[in-house]
Amino acid sequence: MKESVVEQPALPPAQGEEEHLSLALANSAMAMPGGHTLDRLGTPAQTNHWLTERGLAPVDVGMLEMCASQLRSQREQIRSLFASRAAGLPALPAAVRAINDAMTRVPTAPLLQWDDKNGPYRATPHPTTEIVDHALATLAADAADLLTGPDAERLTACGSPPCNRYLLRHGRRHWCSTRCGDRARAARAYARRTQPKSE
Repeated sequence: MKESVVEQPALPPAQGEEEHLSLALANSAMAMPGGHTLDRLGTPAQTNHWLTERGLAPVDVGMLEMCASQLRSQREQIRSLFASRAAGLPALPAAVRAINDAMTRVPTAPLLQWDDKNGPYRATPHPTTEIVDHALATLAADAADLLTGPDAERLTACGSPPCNRYLLRHGRRHWCSTRCGDRARAARAYARRTQPKSE
């Protein structure tokens, strides 16, 4: 039975997502008003769709839950690093190791294999696993480039709770979308109206 991708509400990409795939990955799980979460990697089919949209996997690659889980795990490591950078705090060593591991575990050539019947030969690992490993390496390298490049100073968390997305700040804008900016302005206006007047 083939799993279908359920259409999810379209939110505009946060500032910087189009330049940095790792930012798009970090934002692929979004906290929504009312305590809801939207996870674009919630199922293998959704994960395949997300990777395909970004040119990291072919359509209908046959994504397995194990592969989708690896991508969700890397998302959490990248989010941890982005949170540390945005807050000016030290990064968790496990998050740094996870990103380095993803960048270094992808072979650059077919590996040597040995079969008792036919002898030595060169082959690539399981195709789906290889696709996921390359996607993980690409996303990890992008996160490393973002964290060490000129855009790192602009990396910030959206300033409109409950939103948990990251963006590259442009000017004074600290919101990932117009929706979040409107919600933050409405909250400030409400706070001013309800604040007791000092006499």
